[in-house]
Amino acid sequence: MTMVEMEVSHLVSATTTKQEMPLVSATTKLEVEGVLFQPHLTPSGSPHNHFLAGAGVRGLEIGGKFISFTAIGIYLETEAAVEALAVKWKGKTAEELAASADFFRDIYTGPFEKFTRVTMILPLTGQQYAEKVTENCVAYWKAIGKYTDAEAAAVDKFSEVFKPEIFPPGSSILFTHSPSGSLTIAFSKDDSIPEAGTAIIDNAMLTVAILESIIGEHGVSPAAKQSLAVRLSSMLSEVQDVEKSQGEKTVTVMCA
Repeated sequence: MTMVEMEVSHLVSATTTKQEMPLVSATTKLEVEGVLFQPHLTPSGSPHNHFLAGAGVRGLEIGGKFISFTAIGIYLETEAAVEALAVKWKGKTAEELAASADFFRDIYTGPFEKFTRVTMILPLTGQQYAEKVTENCVAYWKAIGKYTDAEAAAVDKFSEVFKPEIFPPGSSILFTHSPSGSLTIAFSKDDSIPEAGTAIIDNAMLTVAILESIIGEHGVSPAAKQSLAVRLSSMLSEVQDVEKSQGEKTVTVMCA
C-alpha cells in the first residue's frame, strides 16, 4: 500500500479557532469638548471589560450658535460586541454604517453589555434630566402601543433616582445596559467609575430606550453616531482581514 500526500486548503471555522480582536486591545482614547474618554473600563455593576466604541457631543443651535450640553461616550462589551456585530457589518464603510438605522439598532439591542457615560459640560439638575428622558420615552411607547404598567413603574423609579441629584460641569451619569434587560444607574463627580450602581431598574424597554435616545434614528448625538460608525468600521474591517489571513491554511491529508 502506498501513501499519497494531498495538499488541500480549508477554511478554519470561528467555532474551532477563537479569533483575537486586535483593534479592541488597541482602542484609543477620545476627547470631546475637553472631556476625556478612556479607551477601556469596567462599568458599574459589571465584571466585564468594555472598549470605547465612540463618543460625541450633545447640543443645540441657539441663536445661530451651537451650545454643547453634554459629552457622551459609548462603550461596548469587549469581544462579545465585536463578534456579534461582525456577522452582519464587517467590511462596511463608515459611510454605510452611519447611514444605516439597522446598524445602530443592532448596537442598542445587541446581545452584549453596553455602557454609556454622559458627562456634563453645562450644569444640570437630576430632575431636569429625568423629565426630558422620561417624557420622550413615554411619548414614544404610547405612540407604538407599548406603554404598560411595567414601563410606568420603571419611569417612576428612574425619576426618583435622579430627583435629588445635581450635576455640575465634569460630573457624569453612568448607565450599564444589560442584555438581560436591567439598567444600572451610577453617578460620578469626576472621571472615576463606581464599582457598584446607585440603583438597578429591571425593565428591558427602558434599558434599550436610554441608548436608543442617543444613537437611534432620532438620536440626540449625531456626533456620537458618526464616531461609532468610523471606529467600528475600522475595527470590523480589521476582524475581516484577520479572518482572511487565518482562514485558509494548507494541511496535509494522508491517503492510502
